[in-house]
Amino acid sequence: MDWSASLLAFTAGVLIALVTAPVGVSGAVFLLPVQLSVLGVPSPAVTPTNLLYNVVAGPGALLRYRRDGNLYGPLTRRLIAGTLPGVVLGAVIRVFAIPGPGVFRLLVAVLLLPLGLWLISRTLRTPAPFTTIAPSPRTTTTLALAVGTIGGIYGIGGGSILGPVLVGRGMPVAHVAPAALASTFLTSLVGAGTYGLLALTGGDIAPDWLLGLACGLGGLTGGYLGARLQPRLPERFLRLLLGTLAATIGALYAAQALT
Repeated sequence: MDWSASLLAFTAGVLIALVTAPVGVSGAVFLLPVQLSVLGVPSPAVTPTNLLYNVVAGPGALLRYRRDGNLYGPLTRRLIAGTLPGVVLGAVIRVFAIPGPGVFRLLVAVLLLPLGLWLISRTLRTPAPFTTIAPSPRTTTTLALAVGTIGGIYGIGGGSILGPVLVGRGMPVAHVAPAALASTFLTSLVGAGTYGLLALTGGDIAPDWLLGLACGLGGLTGGYLGARLQPRLPERFLRLLLGTLAATIGALYAAQALT
């Protein structure tokens, strides 16, 4: 990888994390088009590369949320309990059952497009202040298990799905974002390790280490700045931003999958 590709990867990491960290999304899912279409990372190697990005970028936002006292809590523990085993299962499915980029992109579109539109619609229909309707602990852990599996399939750790779902239920973004990012960080550690072991079977399964590190260092910087920015943004704006991000990436992948 030459210096221009490294600079592009770093810049993409900064800009994406700056926008996504305030709503609890690592931004890895938004790196997928850059990696696949611009930097030419092969599939399925793009998935562990995204997990590597999460591992390097995650501490930036988490450090800021920890300083603000918003990182620890029961929601964080429940999400981690479900997503950790799920990401291992998702990695195995990704390598042995869904290797093609066409199915890969279609899966992302089917998940994120309706989820984002639903969150936007719910936010516009519901006047502030928003009512918190937290799911039960068992429901939360089960949801995290399913999302962890899906996140392991396409390398996003699950936060970009958990965030819209929990916020759509009425939970405040300031409560969901730190828990979702903590879950994403830990599941990405486990997922990257799982892909490393699966790489021993051969093929383009191992991450692109230089690219993942370049993107991750950008995300480390952008994530810290984004988390610092979050308390200054109104809840309604954050909800609309989260829904828009999910719907946009879903629409993009739907277009790519159908062409």
